[in-house]
Amino acid sequence: MRRDDDEFAALDLELVYIAKKLKEAQRLESQLSEAGVDFLIEADTYRGGIIFQTERVGAFFYVRPEDVEQAHGVLRKHRYKPHQRMK
Repeated sequence: MRRDDDEFAALDLELVYIAKKLKEAQRLESQLSEAGVDFLIEADTYRGGIIFQTERVGAFFYVRPEDVEQAHGVLRKHRYKPHQRMK
């Protein structure tokens, strides 16, 4: 279920996905909600493109650390590639 910034403000959230298109973000929002995953969506910028890199805006999906595996399961089920944290 989508949460507000205020509800998740004090928590350390993990990025699980960056949707690059509005329809993709709306679809994923619905799928995560149906699965009962609590999440936060924020608009932010990312760098995209191979030859000509540009700054673009996407929908960043965040969950609590204890919900990462469940969120990744939903993402994989619907053929999204979960964001992996850089080590």
